[in-house]
Amino acid sequence: MPYQPIENYGIIGNMRTVALVGRNGSIDWYCYPHFDSPSIFGAILDENKGGRFQICPVADQVRTKQFYWPSTNILVTRFLLPDGIAELEDFIPVGIRADSPWIGHLCRRVRCVKGTVRVRLICRPAFNYGRGSHETQLDTNGASFHSGSQTFTLPSAVPLELDGQGGVIAEFLLEEGKSQLFIFRADGARGCEGDVPCPPPEKEAEELFQRTLRFWRKWISSCTYQGRWREHVERSALALKLLTFDPTGAIIAAPTTSLPEVVGGTRNWDYRYTWVRDAAFTVYAFLRIGFREEAAAFMNWIETYAAKHLRPNMPVPVMFTIHGDCEIPESTLDHWEGYRASGPVRIGNAAVSQFQFDVYGEFMDAFYLYNKYVSPISYDPWVRIRRRLDWICENWQRPDAGLWEMRNREEHFVFSKVMNWVALDRGVRLAEKRALPANRTKWIQERDRIYEEVMTRGWNEKRRAFTQFYGSEDLDASLLVMPLVFFMAPNDPRMLSTIDAILKSPSQGGLVSDSLVYRYPPDPRIDGLPGEEGTFNMCSFWLVEALTRASQTSPEKLDQAMLLFERMLGYANHLGLYAEQTGSQGEALGNFPQAFTHLALISAAFNLDRRLGSRNPT
Repeated sequence: MPYQPIENYGIIGNMRTVALVGRNGSIDWYCYPHFDSPSIFGAILDENKGGRFQICPVADQVRTKQFYWPSTNILVTRFLLPDGIAELEDFIPVGIRADSPWIGHLCRRVRCVKGTVRVRLICRPAFNYGRGSHETQLDTNGASFHSGSQTFTLPSAVPLELDGQGGVIAEFLLEEGKSQLFIFRADGARGCEGDVPCPPPEKEAEELFQRTLRFWRKWISSCTYQGRWREHVERSALALKLLTFDPTGAIIAAPTTSLPEVVGGTRNWDYRYTWVRDAAFTVYAFLRIGFREEAAAFMNWIETYAAKHLRPNMPVPVMFTIHGDCEIPESTLDHWEGYRASGPVRIGNAAVSQFQFDVYGEFMDAFYLYNKYVSPISYDPWVRIRRRLDWICENWQRPDAGLWEMRNREEHFVFSKVMNWVALDRGVRLAEKRALPANRTKWIQERDRIYEEVMTRGWNEKRRAFTQFYGSEDLDASLLVMPLVFFMAPNDPRMLSTIDAILKSPSQGGLVSDSLVYRYPPDPRIDGLPGEEGTFNMCSFWLVEALTRASQTSPEKLDQAMLLFERMLGYANHLGLYAEQTGSQGEALGNFPQAFTHLALISAAFNLDRRLGSRNPT
C-alpha cells in the first residue's frame, strides 16, 4: 500500500495519545498509552513493517471525503462508491467515567448509508516501533494480540481470520442502515468466553459516541472568539486540546516523529515533547479565546513538573517529556525505512542538551500573562524567577544554538537577544505591578544594554534589516516577533524595513515565496544539514501579524495581511490542520499536526480581526 500524503490524515485522541487516520480509512500512527510511548501502529513510517488498522470498502472506484463531526474531534470518513456509500466514524472516548471499560481505546464504527457495501478490515499491530514480536489468537469474540506485558484485543461481531503477518483480516457485507463497531483496546480484563471481551451492544456503542460528542461540544463552547475566521480558530483550538496531556497540562509540539522536512532527506525529528518556548505562545493563544483553564494547566505543568529540573547557575532545559523529565536520549530505528524512504527514523531528541537562550523570554512572558489574566504569582515561584533573572544579567552575552536548534554552531542570534530583553522586561513589569522585591536597577540596566546591542550589532545597514545573528547578512523570520513581544514599535522604520526585506523572494534575498515564509534563506544551508526544506507555516502567520500591527500607520499593509492570511488558510489540509512546513507544491512536510502553527494561527486571526474591526470605513 503506497504512503499517503501527510496532508491526507486527520487525528483523533483523548488528551493522552492520538491516532492518525488516513482518508483511506487506515490508522497509520498510534502510540499507547501516551503520546511518547512506543507505537502500536506505525505504517506512516514504514508501510510494510510499521503496522496499521484499516477499514475500507472493497471496490475499485472509490472517492473519499473526510470531515469532523461539527465542533468535535470525532472524525468521519465517507467512501463514495458507484452503487453505495459507507461512513467510518473514528474517535477515542472522552467524557466517560474513569473506571469505564472503554476508556482510552480506539473506537471505529462503520455504517452503510446507501446501497450495499462490502467492507474489508485489516488489523496488523507492530509493537514497540515494530521491534517486538507478538502472538495473535482468535476466539469466538474476536482477536487478541500479546506482546510481552501488553495485550490488546479486538472484539468483533464479524468473523476474523489470521492474515499470516501477525494480524487479522475480515470481509463483510453491510446493508443500508446497518453498522459494525470495532474497538481496539488494551485489555487486562477477560471476556465472556475467553480472552476477548464481548463486542459492546449497539446501545452502549451509541452512548460512547454521544458522551464523546457532548464532551467536545461543551469544551469548544467556551471559546470566546466570534470573529471572521471562527471555524478555523475553533479547529485550531480543538487540535491543541488533542495535543494536551491532560494529567499534567503539558502540550506537545506534535504527536508524530520523523515525518520529513524534505522527502528523501535526513531532517527528521521527534516532536512528541514539550518545548519551554511554546509556553508564552500557548498561554497567550488560549487566553485570547477564553480558555483560562488550559492556560492555567500549562503554567501548573511548568511550576509543578518542569520547574523541578531548574538548577541555579545552570541553563534551563529547552524541552521536557509530558511528565516533566528532561532525559530524552536520541536514537534511530534503523529497521524502519521512514516515510517514503526518508530515514533515519528518530526517537528522542538530542536538542534537549542544547543551550538555547531564547527560552527565558518565552518563559517569563508566560508568567507575566498568567499573572495578568489568570492568577497572581505567589512568592516562592517569584524567588526562583528572581534568581533566574539575576543569572540572565550575568550570562546574556553568551552565544547559543538559537530558536532553530542549530546542530552545527552557536552564534549571537538576534532572536535570542530579543527574548533575553523580554525576560528582563517582564521581570521588571511584574516587580513593579506587584511591588515584588527585585534587583530592579540591575535588571533595567542589563535590559537596556541588550536593547542597545541589538540595535547596533543586530541591525545590518547594508541589508537595511535585522539579520539572523551578529555579523550575518541573512534574514530570519523569527525577527517578525519583535513587535509582537513589544521589543519595538510595529511602525518603527527599522521594523518596517525588515518586513519589506523579508517580503522579497528568496532570489532577491528575501524569505517569501507565494505568501509562504522560509524561516531563513533556503540556500546556502546555514544549519549544515543537506536538502532544501519547506516554508515554515508558523513564520507565515507571524508575518500576517507583523503586517497587521504595522498597518496602524501603513494602512496598505492591512490588505497585505488579509490576503496572506487567506492564502495561508488555503494551505491547511481538508480538515483545517497544518504540518510544520509547506512544500513548493503545497504539500505538507514535517511532523503533523504542529501545535506552534495552530497557536500562531489563533494569534494572527485574533489580532487581524480586531484590527479590521477598528479600521475606519472608507
